[in-house]
Amino acid sequence: MTAADQFAPLGDFDLVPSPNVPAIMNAVQSHHGWGVIAWENNVEGYVVPNLDALIDATDAAGFARINVDVSFSAFTVRGHGIYDCTGDTVSAHPHGLAQCTRFIAEHRLTPTPASSNAAACRDLKPGQVALGPSICGALYGLDTLADHVQDFDGARTDFLVIAPRDQVQELNSRARHGGATDFETIITFIPLATGPGVVANVLDVLRIAGLNMTSFISRPIKGHDGTYMFIDTLDAAPWEPRFQKVLEMLAMQGIWLKTLAVYPRRERANPPVDAWMLPEGGIHIDIDERRVPEGWQYDQEVRKELLW
Repeated sequence: MTAADQFAPLGDFDLVPSPNVPAIMNAVQSHHGWGVIAWENNVEGYVVPNLDALIDATDAAGFARINVDVSFSAFTVRGHGIYDCTGDTVSAHPHGLAQCTRFIAEHRLTPTPASSNAAACRDLKPGQVALGPSICGALYGLDTLADHVQDFDGARTDFLVIAPRDQVQELNSRARHGGATDFETIITFIPLATGPGVVANVLDVLRIAGLNMTSFISRPIKGHDGTYMFIDTLDAAPWEPRFQKVLEMLAMQGIWLKTLAVYPRRERANPPVDAWMLPEGGIHIDIDERRVPEGWQYDQEVRKELLW
């Protein structure tokens, strides 16, 4: 199921394809409709260009978050098999290319980024391969070389549904009156003063208010060394008294603030990270054991991994 398919039950809409995210942002900010943009993937992380676009937008914010299963098929122009394409180019969105590295290496293909996976399939030429969801085969009349060519099963991508900011306020008001009680907020803040403890002080304000943070990342302020913006996802809505008080306190400290999205919170599991999921190297002490190994910090392998 596509993000648009999941979005459709929210109302009666005409689904109109756009060539790229800038076109979506322009349509939304011109009040010509709402938009759906990819936001975060559980393999490759945030879709950074879309994150930057929403931060820089003058009149757009998210009001719904949709989760879609992700799997990739490999396509060629009808009648052109893989034997024609070995060593040639393969096209997909950069996140798609990064999720299919084994298939790309196996066929010695040269990655070429596209604005989206659908665009890669739509614009496919003979002698090239495109990666995208299985629906693209029928949609663009392509031959399917292989299904499930992604490196990891269980991949999922979150999409934000965006609208002009005044409409987002109205839509969230409707959601509240319709019975929604739990919301999630994505907010950006930029401390204008930099130095030791600046970010820690902001996080302390959030901690003292009892706000649960589910994601925290940084982005550079472009072209200015040592300056950053921070993007925080919280289990609360900005109109809740404790959250509103936090925003007031941060604003009075001269911190730049902007809410990127507020949407009804979905059920979210809190699974543990099992040992087999951990990257290679590093150190891990099994805290379920009855006692910590004596002198563990002097072990040669520990010293190598922690560089102390």
